[in-house]
Amino acid sequence: MKQYESLKKSGDFSLVYHQGQSKANRQLVMYIRENGLGKNRLGISVSKKIGNSVVRHRLTRVIREVYRLNKEELIQGLDIVVIARGGAKGKGYEDLKGSFFHLAGLHKIVKK
Repeated sequence: MKQYESLKKSGDFSLVYHQGQSKANRQLVMYIRENGLGKNRLGISVSKKIGNSVVRHRLTRVIREVYRLNKEELIQGLDIVVIARGGAKGKGYEDLKGSFFHLAGLHKIVKK
């Protein structure tokens, strides 16, 4: 059973893009929007510009794992969309975790 909900519908992504706040670094872009549900929903987007399907799916799995293992450290009740940038290609778990939490810190969604 899934440990978290994910954003799947195009309309949900659009709401986060248009009504949310964004921050970016070399590897990731993170959009945040309050959802009023009391739990987080995660959406991950990796463009075809990044690489072939193997590369894109690997990035998606690593980002999902970063979130899954560290979700207790984040404030709840948010829709989070993470977009991989070209700098994320070939990066490992620790690099992407650092980028993820750098952006989470900028958004002030990390619990103290």
